[in-house]
Amino acid sequence: MNNNAKTLENALIGAWGISLIATLGSLYFSEILKFIPCDLCWFQRIFMYPQVILLGLAVIRKEYGIARYSLALSIIGGTISLYHYALQKIPFFQTHAISCGRIPCTGQYINWLGFITIPFLALVAFFLISVLSIFIIHKEKEGK
Repeated sequence: MNNNAKTLENALIGAWGISLIATLGSLYFSEILKFIPCDLCWFQRIFMYPQVILLGLAVIRKEYGIARYSLALSIIGGTISLYHYALQKIPFFQTHAISCGRIPCTGQYINWLGFITIPFLALVAFFLISVLSIFIIHKEKEGK
């Protein structure tokens, strides 16, 4: 296996690992700690959970083209996370927030160090997967 192939494989494994940790983390918050997800949390899950399967299968089959799809899912999910985080942390968004179901999207189950909330954790995961996906896309083009 040449260096480029090993680098691509490591990046894909990294993206899969991040999606797995994010998925298990969200399940821990909801199923173990009993934090009820708000509507925006559910939308973020919709864009994160499939990536565990897609990226996992791509790792097994060494299909680096999946990075394009993973990037699309991560950009959409990350945009939702960014908006959700803004609802939690920026007063303008809090006062102009629309109703978000029975659980308010402005609520913060966790607030570590004054800025780390669940949507922030999701945003970081989506960002890292996006960076790795872009890296894979560029590396794959170099190899062709």
